[in-house]
Amino acid sequence: MSEAWLNRVNWSADGLVTAIAQDAASGRVLMVAWMDREALKLTWQKGEAVYWSRSRKKLWHKGEESGHFQKVKEIRLDCDGDAILLQIEQQGGIACHTGRESCFYSRLEKGQWVETDAVLKSPEVIYKS
Repeated sequence: MSEAWLNRVNWSADGLVTAIAQDAASGRVLMVAWMDREALKLTWQKGEAVYWSRSRKKLWHKGEESGHFQKVKEIRLDCDGDAILLQIEQQGGIACHTGRESCFYSRLEKGQWVETDAVLKSPEVIYKS
C-alpha cells in the first residue's frame, strides 16, 4: 500500500511533527509528544500510539513500560499539516508519567501554577524496575 499520505505531513527540519493525544470519549487533551515518519506509520499500522522520544532519541511505543497503551480511534492532520491529533482510548486511565490522567494537570491561578489533578498511581509503582 502507498505511503503517499505521509508526504502530506509538514515535517520540521529535524523530521518531527507535533502529536496531540486526546481522549476520544471525554475530549480531554492528555499529552503532547513528537512523531517522526516511522512513528506515525507504526501508529497507523498498530492502532496504538508510537512516538519519537527526543530525550532518548528512539521510537517510544506508549505504554511499553507502564502498560498504559493508547488505542488509536482516529488520526487527524491539521490544516497546515504540522500537527497530528490522535483520538485515543487511554488504557488504565493514566497518560502522564507522573501517574495522572493527563500531563496537563497544572493550572495558572493568580500568577502561580497549581496542581489540580490527583496522582492516580505512584510512578514508583508504575515504573518498578
